[in-house]
Amino acid sequence: MRLRGVLLDLDGTLVDHAAAADAGLRAWLPTIGLAATDAAVARWTELQEPHLAAWRAGTISFAEQRRRRLRDFLGTDAADPSLDETFAGYLRHYEAAWRAYDDVTDALEIIAAAGLATAVLTNGSRVQQHRKLARTGLAGRVGPVFTVDDLGVAKPDPRAYRLVCERWGHNASEVLSVGDDHELDVAGARAAGLHAAHLDRPGTGPADEAVRLTSLRDLGPLLAGGR
Repeated sequence: MRLRGVLLDLDGTLVDHAAAADAGLRAWLPTIGLAATDAAVARWTELQEPHLAAWRAGTISFAEQRRRRLRDFLGTDAADPSLDETFAGYLRHYEAAWRAYDDVTDALEIIAAAGLATAVLTNGSRVQQHRKLARTGLAGRVGPVFTVDDLGVAKPDPRAYRLVCERWGHNASEVLSVGDDHELDVAGARAAGLHAAHLDRPGTGPADEAVRLTSLRDLGPLLAGGR
């Protein structure tokens, strides 16, 4: 394949969202009088996707998805301002725990050595994701950055990928998508005509995926030839 760019996912690919969410929650829960148990962490994680999905579909605001998650988690009917203040406490701990994976710098060097451009496609919000890149030292090292706010559509919808390629100025067949979520970052990308590689750090599959990486450092052979 002849490539011009590598399109990278953010959470779970460049930045360890899961570890940050776990650490942030465990630090925050005692401040509101709750035990930081494994069950609490599991419940918080379980409640994330349904409300984020509603935001990505455009039926609620980003702030409202946070409120709904918190209402479900705490079993409260508190007013919006109170919920926003409570969530801000969690957010401070979550943001303090943001870290880039240790293979990211090597991967960016590998991509640059192959003569390829980078961009980021993320299902997160514009403000938070740009802050995340800045806090982890990745701002200006990857880009442009495309979010749901920018595109009006989210992964795995092929339209998200097509819009990115159009705005980035590359044909879909010239772009390799790399991400940790097989449905979003691989299947969705391929449906839009991009090449794709699954970043499967934990080795959980799917086992029949032919283009699978266990580290971003493994990108080199895929990029051989570059432009």
